[in-house]
Amino acid sequence: MIKKYMFSLLTFFIPFIVLLFIFTLLYYFDIISNNLMRYIKFIILIVTILYSSYKLGKESDKKGYQKGLIFGSIIILLFMIISLITNSFKITNIIY
Repeated sequence: MIKKYMFSLLTFFIPFIVLLFIFTLLYYFDIISNNLMRYIKFIILIVTILYSSYKLGKESDKKGYQKGLIFGSIIILLFMIISLITNSFKITNIIY
């Protein structure tokens, strides 16, 4: 059980970090604009959460939807805690 969650965390963080690195380089070299980068970060986060939650649910024997939802909620809570610790928390973060 824990092993599946750890594997799902890897399937979340590896593509998340790689894609953010690529788009950050593009932003650094002024290939993409600031407004576009803001949307890309949001899209990357949503897509990687959905992909890793789907993968976890697909590999589960029972209640795959429930396990995928729990995993997605854990990731969202993790990011909220990180934003609270770094004092960058805003009420709009809950909405996003």
